[in-house]
Amino acid sequence: MLFTITGKHIEITEVIRKYSEEKTSKLPRYYSGINQIEVIIDGEPGGKINVEIIARGEHSNVFIGTERGEDAYKCIDGAVHKLEGQLRKKKNKERDDKHPGDAERGTLA
Repeated sequence: MLFTITGKHIEITEVIRKYSEEKTSKLPRYYSGINQIEVIIDGEPGGKINVEIIARGEHSNVFIGTERGEDAYKCIDGAVHKLEGQLRKKKNKERDDKHPGDAERGTLA
């Protein structure tokens, strides 16, 4: 899996790089089709930080989680949490499409 991290108007320290890589490395657990993760950390005036995590998967699936706040670590956690929800929903939708229930199949009487 390809991982990239970019800082805009902020310097990315090795600690932030390792933290974001560790948190995003767990995303394929929710949806195995992910092959690229990009983290963008944007420092804004006034000390606000905007974190955007883009997860690209097979078949041109793109998932984006954003979070804004004062602390970069909390923003990374929030964005990862949002992505986990999106990936879980996508996986469940694919699983439901592959295995329709008895009511959908129709039974012969």
